[in-house]
Amino acid sequence: MTTARRQLIDAESTPFYHVINRCVRRAFLCGEDALSGRSYEHRRGWIVDKIRQLSSVFCIDVCAYAVMSNHYHLVLKIDLAAQQALSAIEVIERWSLLFCGNPLVAKFVKGESLSDSEQILLNTLISEWQERLGSISWFMRCLNEEIARKANREDGCKGVFWEGRFKSQALLDEQALLACMMYVDLNPIRAGIADSIPSSDYTSIQQRINELSKAEHEPNPESPPPGNPLKPLLAFDGATTHVHQTGIPFHFADYLELIDWTGRTIRPDKHGFIASSKPKLLAELGISDDAWITSAKEFRRQYSGISGRWDAMCAMKAKCGGKWSRGKYHSQKLHPEPRP
Repeated sequence: MTTARRQLIDAESTPFYHVINRCVRRAFLCGEDALSGRSYEHRRGWIVDKIRQLSSVFCIDVCAYAVMSNHYHLVLKIDLAAQQALSAIEVIERWSLLFCGNPLVAKFVKGESLSDSEQILLNTLISEWQERLGSISWFMRCLNEEIARKANREDGCKGVFWEGRFKSQALLDEQALLACMMYVDLNPIRAGIADSIPSSDYTSIQQRINELSKAEHEPNPESPPPGNPLKPLLAFDGATTHVHQTGIPFHFADYLELIDWTGRTIRPDKHGFIASSKPKLLAELGISDDAWITSAKEFRRQYSGISGRWDAMCAMKAKCGGKWSRGKYHSQKLHPEPRP
């Protein structure tokens, strides 16, 4: 029996989650249809654009993404502090960007007086919407419903576009987050549809590199247009202390070094020098080369709904009411015990 989503996603246990969704129809509904010869590549752009727009509305940051021909991956971070800090007006403004206005809310926004019962109902609605603005389930609902409607209109048909509910993995610590982000960013290279990091279309690593290059050539960019500007990808802030950590807990330069090394290692046909010494992040985390390369290739299959240190995985599984968690061997390889 499937587990309720509210049990699988617990922001107090970890704010980081890996989510996956897959098309249900013919194999390449976001890419090239080999049967008809028609291209659906533009739909991958739809997904990227919608992800960025929703991240600007929800209190959810995007750490990594990869949009493939028939599925997509996201690594998301729930920003509990931002969600709890929202005022009533901010909640209403954000929710109104997603759904049509409520008559009671419209009355409140106009400054009209509310009866006691109306005020109670309004407070209940605002509390409910505020909770949803930090919900990955609602984020995914808004993403998938719009893409499905647009695809159905384009195809002139009705019916299911996505393969059931999205799948999620809780990422309990730095090693799990790093391994998952690497797995997501390297999807096109691992699938053989890209031969370099910069050519990995519709991935977060390509976006980060392009934005970095643009910043170097345009040191004084123009101010963003008024309105609701798109939120950037969650920043790498490895230089801050753990107590004040709000972004991805690594330096971007170290991440680039590691993803370049990993990408060339998992593609034996790719030419280029591979340093004999392991990248800095692997050395700091104490992860062996073999365990890391296996994780970069098979992370999704190594675990089920939870990834991290084994004792933390067991604790979260017990909290969800389960008794067994998959991935003990791989967890211990990715989280070696410190030497005495």
